[in-house]
Amino acid sequence: MTQFRAQFDATITFLNGGGLQTQGFLLDVRSEQVEDTDLALALVRHLGLLMVEDVSVSNVRVVPAAHRGSRGTGGPAASPGRLIDLSHVIREGMVTYPGLPGPEFRPYLSREDSKAVYADGTQFTIDRISMLGNTGTYLDSPHHRYDGGTDLAGLHLEQLADLPISVGRLDGSTSRGIAAAALAALDVAGRAVLLQTGWDRHFGTEAYAGPAPYLTEDGARYLVEHGAALVGIDSVNIDDTAPTSGGRRPAHSLLLAAGIPVLEHLTALADVPADGARLHAVPPKVAGFGTFPVRAYAVVRPD
Repeated sequence: MTQFRAQFDATITFLNGGGLQTQGFLLDVRSEQVEDTDLALALVRHLGLLMVEDVSVSNVRVVPAAHRGSRGTGGPAASPGRLIDLSHVIREGMVTYPGLPGPEFRPYLSREDSKAVYADGTQFTIDRISMLGNTGTYLDSPHHRYDGGTDLAGLHLEQLADLPISVGRLDGSTSRGIAAAALAALDVAGRAVLLQTGWDRHFGTEAYAGPAPYLTEDGARYLVEHGAALVGIDSVNIDDTAPTSGGRRPAHSLLLAAGIPVLEHLTALADVPADGARLHAVPPKVAGFGTFPVRAYAVVRPD
């Protein structure tokens, strides 16, 4: 494939005063046809210039020539990796946790009413949502379980973003409880441990409230003792919610006491590699609040 380089003169002015001129500057370009504006931006990227006010180019000549590796101009951008959405969609009236009310959407300013506020032909909608923090795919902070525990605003980004993932493949298990023995082969320390049970296939149906998979007390203790950074599950709850549990919540209690955030109602974990992906699951920075929905996703980098 033929490659091209552009030769041109340029005058650059800066927002904080001063300027820069070039004569006969050479840059790699993608094709024989290149706009002056694109060439100007390519020059700024190549030189790494900041606070540029204006760039004018002249005497442009594009010739066939092998690329020399001009920064930010020649080849395709590096792939950011594949993104896998791990969150359920939040819809008005949806049921996340059976027995709890779903979200309500209300207009604060409708598009029709906004006609009286903005210029002719300009319309906006400003909407209000009333919902529990336990809606959709959500994250629990220690404040959810403990009075005085770290709230959403107190969580550090390092606890929630760019975490290496270990997926526990538990779909098809004949046991509801996920015990320490089922986790022993996972690389846990400093990782987001995501438990794939397959229960997300029931989300939005009556079956979702049925006897669901959960993390046992000894499983939670194992993850605490081995330094898990975050623990998530694609089930209705990380604890056993059956009436026979007596309302005990040992997994929440142990994990949140150790400062380990809990991520519930995940989905699509079957699409995430068992190792090598990274998790992002950041809630809003809300003070005095323990639980809130997140847009959880995994980043899978190219090999």
